Amino acid sequence: MTLLVPFDDSALAETALKRACEFGAYRNEAVVALTVIPDDRSFAVERGWIDPNEAYRPDDLCVRFQQRVRAVDDGVEFRCERPTDSEDATATATDDVTRTIRAVAGELDVSILFVGSENAGRVSSPMTSVGDPLSSDARYDVHIVRHAE
Repeated sequence: MTLLVPFDDSALAETALKRACEFGAYRNEAVVALTVIPDDRSFAVERGWIDPNEAYRPDDLCVRFQQRVRAVDDGVEFRCERPTDSEDATATATDDVTRTIRAVAGELDVSILFVGSENAGRVSSPMTSVGDPLSSDARYDVHIVRHAE
């Protein structure tokens, strides 16, 4: 089985990655860190991945996130995905990210998803959180990290 960690370079995602690595070592399971980078410059700006005046270079972001993952644990497999076009004309970048994470989780036969999210599982779910829709998927267990170390 595999442990999957959506990684967006946030403090909570880093904590989730560390916990997944500890759990993976205990259970002898592989850990995969997944970064999903949509073709949406404003998404990257909102998350602080780039400055408002900086050029949007998704491939550079993939390299940067891979380096951050390797700094936590160089044994983690890193994947950087770009969402495919959605058939839903109303889908947001967050929807595309969530859809991609779910697809990769299914492909890898994930046993546990480690999500760093301040909002996952709360009664009211913000539109910008991928945590809530991911935590409702019954194909895998979910470990939600709400506090950075």
